[in-house]
Amino acid sequence: MSDNMIVKKAADFIEKHLDEDLSLDMIAEGLNYSKYYIARAFAKETGCTVYKYIQGRRLTKAAKKLAETKKPIIEIAYEAHYNSQQAFNLAFRRLYLCTPRAYRQNGIFSPKQTRISMKSIQIQSVSTTTMFGGRMVA
Repeated sequence: MSDNMIVKKAADFIEKHLDEDLSLDMIAEGLNYSKYYIARAFAKETGCTVYKYIQGRRLTKAAKKLAETKKPIIEIAYEAHYNSQQAFNLAFRRLYLCTPRAYRQNGIFSPKQTRISMKSIQIQSVSTTTMFGGRMVA
């Protein structure tokens, strides 16, 4: 199975279990692959680690709740798997560049980490022309 398919399966697994305590070990066990293989394939195909992806998805869900509900920020922080409002505020500020309170006051949801999209692999063509002493040579 290709790395691309493994990453798609991992992303699907993460989405289904995002509200649970989620670890690389749990993902590996659920997919019957080595956690090292999953971690390497995920980073190679997406450009981010499994942990950062999970964190980004949880913070994006939290941002949606902040903009669309009146739930207390501390409750949203716990639902996003943060043990304190301070830790949640710090992580949220790093991703959204504002505090959860300011985000809520703005009232507009803007997702920062959408569901996974595979990074495109581009093949660059090599030009056959080079410059010699100011002249183009083919």
